[in-house]
Amino acid sequence: MDLKKTNAPVNTITYNKNVIEEPTGNVYEAITIIAKRANQINAEIKKELIDKLDEFATYNDSLEEVFENKEQIEVSKFYEKLPKPHALAVQEWLDDKIYHRNSDK
Repeated sequence: MDLKKTNAPVNTITYNKNVIEEPTGNVYEAITIIAKRANQINAEIKKELIDKLDEFATYNDSLEEVFENKEQIEVSKFYEKLPKPHALAVQEWLDDKIYHRNSDK
């Protein structure tokens, strides 16, 4: 997932309920699908962030020393400025990038 190329909003916006529920015909089903995708996105972002921060980690046996690493701070600031996972999931839903199927049908 390329987080830099997304057009998801960083701030909270209001969506038209009819547009959200259009693919499924049920707003609750649509929100459930979006929520599951948001959880997947959150897990991906978290794994990516931990992997990047581990590159800069320094391990010491002393608990008294705390090192501030500029690279770690910059990486953390980048991820803090990204759109939230639910905003990314809603944007994917609106762009019809989420595959879903109803197992009852």
